[in-house]
Amino acid sequence: MANHKSALKRIRSNEAKHLRNKRQHKTTRNAIKNLRSVEKKKEAEGLLSNVVSMIDKLAKKNIIHNNKAANLKSKLKKHVAAL
Repeated sequence: MANHKSALKRIRSNEAKHLRNKRQHKTTRNAIKNLRSVEKKKEAEGLLSNVVSMIDKLAKKNIIHNNKAANLKSKLKKHVAAL
């Protein structure tokens, strides 16, 4: 167990950040799955901008690596273009 007041606070804040990051990451993964399941190009193009911004936010906050974000965006754009 932590011996200092600041260490106890750090434990609490880390847990809160962990839960927030986990929720954002899961929400983004679900959005990606929804985008991949869409059949109509117009609808997919509408969803693409939202999903790309979600991925960028995750990368900015270091929840996912920048290269992973770039790979995801590239694959999604190729998928939408192929529809």
